[in-house]
Amino acid sequence: MTMDAQPDALTSPFDAPARTARRGRARSRTADESGRFPTWFRSRPTIGGLITVLGGVAMFFSSQLQLGGMTVHVGIEGAQAMILPAVLVVCGLLAILSPAQHVFYGIVALIISVYSLVGVNLGGFFIGFLLGAVGGVIVVSWRRKAAAGEAGEAGGGSEASAASEIAEVRA
Repeated sequence: MTMDAQPDALTSPFDAPARTARRGRARSRTADESGRFPTWFRSRPTIGGLITVLGGVAMFFSSQLQLGGMTVHVGIEGAQAMILPAVLVVCGLLAILSPAQHVFYGIVALIISVYSLVGVNLGGFFIGFLLGAVGGVIVVSWRRKAAAGEAGEAGGGSEASAASEIAEVRA
């Protein structure tokens, strides 16, 4: 007798239909939901947004260093060390949650990342700067993939409209 057969032998034979029914419901539920997350994931600049969020987190923790048990925040630099990483995290999250404005959020993330070189410990010792800049570039350059039917129609239509625009410019 194997280890797998042991639990079945100890339970009542009346439990078997209920177990299979529960397993069937669980399988059908996961089969229905299995396509939702990948579709959602691909319909927005998730990777760029996550990299931008990581850049903000790295930048924040670089400014929270302690020297001999003492944390030093001086004036406006202390505020920048809190505000700039927070704005970078918010831009990354908004790029994921609101992909229609991804270009704006990516540009803001790039500007914040470049300014962090001056404002926040060399941009989080270059790690936060690099993550924020790369994430911002990915967010700006992201494009929603067209469906197979839309790609064929859009491709033909855009070539025809581009050709007509060129003809109008030459005339």
